[in-house]
Amino acid sequence: MAVLKFPQPSSHAAFADLQSGLIGYADRVEDLRSPDEVLENLHAITTRHLPLPVMGAARIPQQSGNWEAIQLGKTAFLHNSVPEGWWEEYDSVARGKFRPMLFLAASSMATYTWTEVRRMVQPIGIDKWTYELALKHGIRDGLSCPVGGRWLVVFWSRKELSTIVTRPMRIMICAAASFAALRLEQLCEADPGSIGPHVRLTPRELAVLRLVSTGVQFREVAEALGLGEETVRSHLKKAQSKLGVRNRTQAVAEALRQHLIP
Repeated sequence: MAVLKFPQPSSHAAFADLQSGLIGYADRVEDLRSPDEVLENLHAITTRHLPLPVMGAARIPQQSGNWEAIQLGKTAFLHNSVPEGWWEEYDSVARGKFRPMLFLAASSMATYTWTEVRRMVQPIGIDKWTYELALKHGIRDGLSCPVGGRWLVVFWSRKELSTIVTRPMRIMICAAASFAALRLEQLCEADPGSIGPHVRLTPRELAVLRLVSTGVQFREVAEALGLGEETVRSHLKKAQSKLGVRNRTQAVAEALRQHLIP
């Protein structure tokens, strides 16, 4: 597999503004009263300096391949920036061509754009339809952020994102997506396999574990969340205690087992 290198932020001011905006979003997301507000507030931040509108969010069905469980307005929510007609065609095709294994493999690569994932996975035949349909509607690239093994928060773009959205930016965006998914879980109909009622960790503890699971250093986690390194370590220790484990490796493994992080 080819190793993809991420560019450094082209504008320190833009990076700092994105970081500040996403941290503010995490702090106020519990005050948002509808799925539309959750998505619109996130969209306003990611489009301030980046060509990265919010596409939407969906609860991943418990039963693999059960596309019927995805219902617009109930378990799936679209932002109004999505090109007209894309969802209708996507939904229609997905009912006959949905391939859950490729879908999950691609969506789990949270720090990679769709273009980068396509280069690595190299889909062929029927598995290319999602990319072909996106291009048909002017969607050139995107970024998928899986949360808790049950939610997917998705961004799209008319430009290729590899040289635009840096790795630090992606880490921050996916962290903010975690807060969006947790709030959406609270706002939509109850689900027996949901991440909400069963989560024993606070949103900050989950965000720290999510970032630690990607292999980044404490300094990068602290920068992404706007916290001090000691605060990050404190959140991690509390998470370890709640999960009944001794170290961060065990904490990540247990959180993955419980589907608290992807």
